[in-house]
Amino acid sequence: MKAHDGLYIDGAWRPAATTEVIEVVNPADEQVIAHVPAAGAPDVDAAVRAARAALPAWAATPPAERAARLAALRDALVARKDEIAETVTAELGSPLQFSQAVHAAVPIAVAGSYAELAATHSFEEKVGNSTVLHEPVGVVAAITPWNYPLHQIVAKAAPALAAGCTIVLKPAEDTPLTAQLFAEAVHEAGVPAGVFNLVTGLGPVAGQALAEHPGVDLVSFTGSTAVGRQIGAAAGAAVKRVALELGGKSANVILPSADLARAVHVGVANVMSNSGQTCSAWTRMLVHRDRYDEAVGLARTAAAKYADRIGPLVNAGQRTRVRGYIEKGIAEGARLVAGGPESPCEKGYFVSPTVFADVTPAMTIAQEEIFGPVLSILRYDDEDDALRIANGTVYGLAGAVWAGDAAEAEAFARRMDTGQVDINGGRFNPLAPFGGYKQSGVGRELGAHGLTEYLQTKSLQF
Repeated sequence: MKAHDGLYIDGAWRPAATTEVIEVVNPADEQVIAHVPAAGAPDVDAAVRAARAALPAWAATPPAERAARLAALRDALVARKDEIAETVTAELGSPLQFSQAVHAAVPIAVAGSYAELAATHSFEEKVGNSTVLHEPVGVVAAITPWNYPLHQIVAKAAPALAAGCTIVLKPAEDTPLTAQLFAEAVHEAGVPAGVFNLVTGLGPVAGQALAEHPGVDLVSFTGSTAVGRQIGAAAGAAVKRVALELGGKSANVILPSADLARAVHVGVANVMSNSGQTCSAWTRMLVHRDRYDEAVGLARTAAAKYADRIGPLVNAGQRTRVRGYIEKGIAEGARLVAGGPESPCEKGYFVSPTVFADVTPAMTIAQEEIFGPVLSILRYDDEDDALRIANGTVYGLAGAVWAGDAAEAEAFARRMDTGQVDINGGRFNPLAPFGGYKQSGVGRELGAHGLTEYLQTKSLQF
């Protein structure tokens, strides 16, 4: 694992205009493992200018050639998959097996899907007496979070490249080393200079400068709803497009006919995965009153199995935030049945797998995004009550429904106000659109829907 002391701009690593740096900390042992530049506004401006200069040629590149570069990028990521997994483990704290299976493997699959889409997507169509062109939107500012560092980068950069856009990436300051590996892979794949640029830096400095830069045509941001509002407001004032994937408070609805044991065990695994640092995690488990006590017992047992399996949270601030929510749950009267706010380790930003029972819909832990290994179990009286609870937050990113047969679960899922619902443990599909309703965001990622976020339309009338 090697950290670059420069920024990747216009096809080369170059020194930042500032001497300030960001410490990269291993959250498992709290040791500093690297330093990277903390870019400022002049660096962002240089990166945007490089992307703007490279745009005409890349936009005019035939889709088949863009597809070839994406295929080469996928292959470069495959060659580095072990290094990627080790790097994510070092800077995020994810257990190595999970880093290999998810943090490295999923972005490779997504990159491959866009190599195929770039070659097959129709960028031109006939509509009556018109020809409709689907053209790149322009220069994209990609601002990504730390929880799935490579996946979030690929989910923005791959469709943008496929569409013919050029990119400036500002990754999260907690996980910049993975972003540097991606920049190396882009370079190895033969993507022309200036098409992809990387600036590491702090959100309020580099991120804000990038989002507000007049040379940027679209801001693609994944992160908190609060920051998403700020970006949306600034973009609206500049009449600039945005794609926002924001917070979530997803419901895992277990209908009376479901296989309760399977639904609970998969649900607990979903919440504990990535130490709960997943915006689409099913952090609210809804169980019918007649099966509630059984579900609580199953969840308590399942959570105990993760005590020594999950990694730390990403940083000290995130640990403090999650502990605060656990303490708030106790104070508001929820029943703690597993875990708690006490640290299970002397070193590292660890939080115990935590399960609350007797949670009511109005409680803070049932309404706000915690972003940690914390599960709330709520009871419902009938399906209408379950639907009211499931839809009763400002979020609508994801969810799950379990029932005796898929048709019953699907009927309930169709009534949920959320962008993606897993039916009886449905598998991840890299071609299916992902994104939210309500305050969970604007736009979609993955598959053809993710590609169209980076296209604009022109009609030629004949």
